[in-house]
Amino acid sequence: MAEAQRIHTRVNLGSQGLVVSKLGLGCMGLTGNYNDPLTQHQAISVIKYAFNNGITFFDTADVYAANANELLLAKALKQLPRDKIQLATKFGVLKLDFANLQVKGTPEYVRSCCEASLKRLGVEYIDLYYQHRVDTSVPIEQTMGELKKLVEEGKVKYIGLSEASPDTIRRAHAVHPITALQIEWSLWARDVEDEIVPLCRELGIGIVAYSPLGGGFFGGKGVVETLPFVSSLVLRKRG
Repeated sequence: MAEAQRIHTRVNLGSQGLVVSKLGLGCMGLTGNYNDPLTQHQAISVIKYAFNNGITFFDTADVYAANANELLLAKALKQLPRDKIQLATKFGVLKLDFANLQVKGTPEYVRSCCEASLKRLGVEYIDLYYQHRVDTSVPIEQTMGELKKLVEEGKVKYIGLSEASPDTIRRAHAVHPITALQIEWSLWARDVEDEIVPLCRELGIGIVAYSPLGGGFFGGKGVVETLPFVSSLVLRKRG
């Protein structure tokens, strides 16, 4: 009973008005990355099961399985009430190659990615649109300026950042309020507690912690023995 109540709890994510389920479902693994992909039937069943058990916050990205993850989520969304779903997706990573991560944040690219994601997802708006990684070659003010326009046009409801530095967060927030920061936070990734967590509290930015179980490392013996472990430290690239 306590677990069910926890899953069904809804919380404010940030201070801009976005309300989500306390637990969210990261959909990356459904199409494979560190693991074998699920069949389409299995993946849609997982998404529907999550929704039926109180999870309404679903996270994807254009780069996951080269757009296939968004397309998969779109098929599941057709079987769920859109008005009860909080959909998050991301732009900015050209290729999911952690050894040679390439990012892009030009205004033109921001808009083209958003339009493409809207089409793939089959929705009229994205609830939470993240910059997946910061392009340090483009002033964050330019990237945020285009995201602000997308909010004004109704194509995006709320703006998020992922793996951004304190300075970038402050500068971005000055252009348009940031609703959420997605960042690694777990028992072995605690550095965010020094500057980033206090800054987000100051600015009213919610934190979406990814890899809270250390990429499965803290998930128990069975998880460690059955899944290939990739150190989440290689994911870090803060701009």
